[in-house]
Amino acid sequence: MYNSELLMEKKDVLREAFNDHRVCVIIPTYNNSRTLRKVVEDVAAYTSSIIVVNDGSTDDTTGILEQLPGIALVSYPVNQGKGWAIRQGFVKALSLGYQYAITIDSDGQHFAKDLPIFLEQLKVSPGALIIGARNMHQESVPGKSSFGNRFSNFWFRVETGIKLPDTQSGYRLYPISLMKEMRFFTKKYEFEIEVLVRAAWKDIPVFSAPVSVYYAPGSERVSHFRPFKDFFRISVLNTMLVLIAVLYIKPRNFFRGIFIKEKRDNFIKEHLINIHEPKHVKIFSVAFGVFMGIVPIWGFQLVSAIFLSILLRLNKALVILAAHISIPPMIPLIIYLSYKTGAVWMREKGEDLAFTYGITFNSIHHNFQQYLYGSITLAVIAALAGGLITWTILALFRKKQGAVA
Repeated sequence: MYNSELLMEKKDVLREAFNDHRVCVIIPTYNNSRTLRKVVEDVAAYTSSIIVVNDGSTDDTTGILEQLPGIALVSYPVNQGKGWAIRQGFVKALSLGYQYAITIDSDGQHFAKDLPIFLEQLKVSPGALIIGARNMHQESVPGKSSFGNRFSNFWFRVETGIKLPDTQSGYRLYPISLMKEMRFFTKKYEFEIEVLVRAAWKDIPVFSAPVSVYYAPGSERVSHFRPFKDFFRISVLNTMLVLIAVLYIKPRNFFRGIFIKEKRDNFIKEHLINIHEPKHVKIFSVAFGVFMGIVPIWGFQLVSAIFLSILLRLNKALVILAAHISIPPMIPLIIYLSYKTGAVWMREKGEDLAFTYGITFNSIHHNFQQYLYGSITLAVIAALAGGLITWTILALFRKKQGAVA
């Protein structure tokens, strides 16, 4: 009796916490009539703030929902996709005055007993997007789910720089009040990737918290994921997100950090004088960035530099910083020096080019070969110089540190 009363008291405290933090639970569902009732009833033991989105189900879902009083319902006749269902749940939640929404799948994969985990994390990290990280190493996890999760984790890190253990989990807490101005473009499974990446780009903190997971045996498992179509959509979305990240988000964050003293100081400590990073990584990162900033692939220099720095596990911030040697005021000088350096290779075939700030790419069209040879040579020389300067700075800094110690 005592244990029962204690359990009831804990659930009452949780209900108050849901109300105090203005948190609701959104359950998107499509043809999961076999598990829907239990999922809703389990969640109702913790909170009455429940929104069910019936995404055009054609089974007994409507009848079951009619037997579940006290829930807010969003329903439409034609199936649109999980992403659309979640988006409609957000709209409904905001209209009811909620600030946060926890999404939980209706197939019984997630457990309502883990709801308190999100509330505890919310107390520590208000305003954060919290993902319920599943144990993807247990035997019951399907191979395709494990691969898909690793695939998603990799691209999320490329797009945001954030490392997470489980970016495909649908069990999440969203700070919807901070996201209400965001306009999303995807409607199906890929939405859960889009919203995660774009929330991170909006400087919403993204964390994970461990949750339980249940995978029904293959014969009982209901999945609406279509491997070819949905994986194709996800791949297209990741391609677009990577391009946006490389061409806009990462440069934006870099320059934003330069002009804010606190971020600038953190940048210097984290990337330049970070004692935990080997010295040779810093040196090679600067050298590589300078090389990529001069090498003649104009328009693709920064994209290529960031992509290759990830593959080579370099210091991406230093690569980006060094690659900006080719900022617009420097371009005429780089073209001129490249052309003059190329004359060494061309010998008697070399042509002269007067240095003025009116030099453009059109200036080199008469002898592109000379420019090509020269720019690659200049890139190598400048990279070596950049690496040497970095080595000197680091050596002086460490000598200074040793003297202070």
